[in-house]
Amino acid sequence: MLAMLVAHIVAAASAPALVSRLGRRAFWVLALAPASAVVYALVHTGDVLGGTGPVQVVEWVPALGLQLAFRLDALSWLMLLAVGGVGALVLLYCSAYFSRNAHGLGRFAGVLTAFAGTMVGLVTADDLLLLFVFWELTTVFSYLLIGHYADRKQSRRAAMQAIVLTTAGGLTMLVGLVVLGMSGTWRLSELVADPPRGPAVTVAVVCLLVGAATKSALIPFHFWLPAAMAAPTPVSAYLHAAAMVKAGVYLVARFAPGFADVPAWQVMILALGGGTLLVGAYRALRQNDLKLLLAFGTVSQLGFLVLLLGFGTRAAALAGLALLGAHAMCKAALFLAVGVIDSAAGTRDLRRLTGLARALPGTAVASVLAVASMAGLPPTAGFVAKEAALAAVLPDAGHAPPTGVLAAGGGAVGWMVLVVVVLGSALTVAYGLRFLWGAFANRGPVSPAGAEPPSGRGPDPEDAPQLIDPAEVRRQPVLLTWPPLVLALLGLAVAATGALGESVLGLHADGLPGEPGHLALWSGLTPALGLTVVAVALGVAVFWWRDAVERTQERFRTPSADGLYRRTMRALDDLAADVTAFTQRGSLPVYLGVVLVVLAVGPGLFLGIRLLSGGPEGSAPIALVPWDRPAQVAAVAVVVASAVLAARARRRLKAVILVGVAGYGNAVLFLLHGAPDLALTQILAETLTLVIMVLVLRRLPPYFSDRPLAADRWGRLAVGALTGVVMMGVAVVAPSARVFRPVAADFPEEAVSFGGGHNIVNVTLVDIRAWDTVGEISVLLVAATGVASLVFLRVRSGEVLRLPRGQRTHATVRDGDPAAGEVREGAVGQGATGALSAGRTLTPHRRSVLLEVITRTVFHAMIVFAVFLLFTGHDRPGGGFAAGLVVGIALAVRYLAGGRYELGEAAPVHPGLLLGTGLFLSAGVGLLALLFGGEVLQSWILDFEVPVLGHVHLVTSLFFDVGVMLVVIGLALDVLRTLGAELDRHADEEGETMAPGSTVGMAGATGEKRGDGVVDQGVRP
Repeated sequence: MLAMLVAHIVAAASAPALVSRLGRRAFWVLALAPASAVVYALVHTGDVLGGTGPVQVVEWVPALGLQLAFRLDALSWLMLLAVGGVGALVLLYCSAYFSRNAHGLGRFAGVLTAFAGTMVGLVTADDLLLLFVFWELTTVFSYLLIGHYADRKQSRRAAMQAIVLTTAGGLTMLVGLVVLGMSGTWRLSELVADPPRGPAVTVAVVCLLVGAATKSALIPFHFWLPAAMAAPTPVSAYLHAAAMVKAGVYLVARFAPGFADVPAWQVMILALGGGTLLVGAYRALRQNDLKLLLAFGTVSQLGFLVLLLGFGTRAAALAGLALLGAHAMCKAALFLAVGVIDSAAGTRDLRRLTGLARALPGTAVASVLAVASMAGLPPTAGFVAKEAALAAVLPDAGHAPPTGVLAAGGGAVGWMVLVVVVLGSALTVAYGLRFLWGAFANRGPVSPAGAEPPSGRGPDPEDAPQLIDPAEVRRQPVLLTWPPLVLALLGLAVAATGALGESVLGLHADGLPGEPGHLALWSGLTPALGLTVVAVALGVAVFWWRDAVERTQERFRTPSADGLYRRTMRALDDLAADVTAFTQRGSLPVYLGVVLVVLAVGPGLFLGIRLLSGGPEGSAPIALVPWDRPAQVAAVAVVVASAVLAARARRRLKAVILVGVAGYGNAVLFLLHGAPDLALTQILAETLTLVIMVLVLRRLPPYFSDRPLAADRWGRLAVGALTGVVMMGVAVVAPSARVFRPVAADFPEEAVSFGGGHNIVNVTLVDIRAWDTVGEISVLLVAATGVASLVFLRVRSGEVLRLPRGQRTHATVRDGDPAAGEVREGAVGQGATGALSAGRTLTPHRRSVLLEVITRTVFHAMIVFAVFLLFTGHDRPGGGFAAGLVVGIALAVRYLAGGRYELGEAAPVHPGLLLGTGLFLSAGVGLLALLFGGEVLQSWILDFEVPVLGHVHLVTSLFFDVGVMLVVIGLALDVLRTLGAELDRHADEEGETMAPGSTVGMAGATGEKRGDGVVDQGVRP
């Protein structure tokens, strides 16, 4: 079964390339994927009959008990035949349906093949969570297929409507699946064999049926299916006749043996199934678009299927399974026939079609056979199933369950069900005849010569029902006409194999109570046969007086569920707009204030209760120690003072510097508490952050507000103080609430034995909790990409900004006073080459010789120090993260001293290459262990002797740490390139002057000369 899924995945992934190379013939190759499901089911027919169908279980996440479990039984056997057989024929049909130059054909082919694969997974899944995964995948792929014609508003609206309703139902179903899994087992077959009971199970059953109702278009969610007819006809034939809408029916059939006796199940099945059967058939009687007529007919038949499969008896289940197969064949054949008619005549409006029986004889024969099966006429598969269904719902026939809703009221409910089934069958005959009459009957003179030909596909305006001349109907290719004929003939062939169908399908029906049913082409003169005659007679009468029926329907219009949906969505949009207008005020202080107040008030209430009550019995007492040494008091005083001043600051630069001081104070506290590694990282991160914030401030006004707003300062101070006090209280109380022994207690021993290092912090990052680190560096990569996307407004260039090759060692530049237009040739500083390669690109008043000299002196030492931190971080303070921060600070110093060209000279590499290489290296090292029989992210400790160097202690997690370092360097370089160099370029292009006081007096800020000798005037002197 996994091989079938892999075949569908490979076919779907290769579909665009196949279509590009083979054109429409690629569908012939893709049809092999669903055909493999048919072959697989037929090969294992004997195993299914023997009750030993194949089961395949692959452990996915053993620690969580997650499995990829698949199982083939009688129900999944039938569904595989329907999904695979119809899918293969539909794909062959597509090769003739679409034009050679159809737009998006490769994408369509891939999505349709992928959908077939998800249906295969859905009907064979034997795990509740796996079932839900495939369920939601069908929702996503159906959305893409319904909205294939993305340039049409009708298609986009239909796709959105379908995904909204089916996703809502799927999430509701997920609640039910989780409740059932927690109540019993996650294996579907075991859950149905031994179902749990209780109020929670009743709620779960209701949730399951809501999911089935949305997926199978049952009332009141039925309106999305007719709207989905905006999709191409092959999609309608597959998704909306044989596959997707059958998923809800399959769900009902799968859970019925275990939960059909639940009262809530019985009530919902009778209401949803019976109501949908009548509503869909009634709406089909007044449709003029052949596709819409079939759509409402499909809605009706889906209700009938749910009614039978959820009825709760063996006979009804057997009849329902037989009807499921018959309906898949006949309805898919009819949809494909509509595609032939649409392509040949250019319209689907039955008021314009006449005489097509002679023009399209093969399609006419297929349609007659399919309608006969849909209406339950002999000798078709539909007749066999309909006879069994009528016999199954007959009261007092030994088929009804002894308890439940059907046994209430002295059998009145059973008689009501029988009336609903007979009336629904009669309406099915009526709209089936309407389809044949509208599509193929000869109904009068054709349009006069020279009349406007029909344009495009779909029904024409109601005010111009001019008949199409059959002589002008175009002949269609064989691959377009024979798939519906094959499906219709299969309906005849299957009818003659009732005994085989009963033996296979009866295996599933045997899980339900009641007398067994029978599938036979002739069962004698039975009450069911009499009811069939009554239903056919009523249907013929309704069709005969169709004009009167249509006028009655027009006079008594029923409320539209689609209109209710649209009004609901419009009201939801208005509510969302109102809520957004109230909450999203565009003020970052307001947003942050709300978050902090909620954070303080929520935990603060429970914290107060905990402190006042003393905590639960047996909890550790809270002991507060003001300080261990006086130096801690001094550090805290600095942090508190800087935080208070930052909350009251009006100038942005002042606030940033004060926040940085608070960060350095925290680093001192880390150091005083014996955490030098954390202190080092805090200092480095605070330094780099401070530089980045200053770069950002160059583009912001110097003040937060032009008004003093003293009251706001006190408000900010109050919110900050309240939040700080609450979080300190949480930090004090949380350790005393611990129940179990902390896992960190084993870290010191594990760091040495497993990680091979004595720096617990670093070993934790690269070994013990390496998965967390992979996630964190992934976040860094995303953050860098987000910052760059905000700054690179037009396009993100992959070119690194560097000096021309001839000027990297000595540059001749133009110097002088740009404002006065005075330019002279010569080297900067009367022949001096300068300390930095690109220092001479700066205007003189922006250069700092002292800063350039210091930068040249310390830059390489900082790089060496970073390498030292990298290699010693496993045993001493340091590591890849700290090393990357040191390199980032070194690059920032080069940029501040020499400008954006100096940054390019210091790091002539694109940041994305560093980010990608670092993430790939860290993740690759983790996966490499699998090749040697280890676990993901497992490390090895290597000790060996090297000449000159002596003993070398190497842990493979060092390479993981190298990846971390590269990611941090890439992030720093990307931020400097975007918030530094790119903002400089923006300022140069805009010719704007930085606000006074909004930047520091460093040379790299603005006012650079381009490498070609032209002055870049970031700031006019």
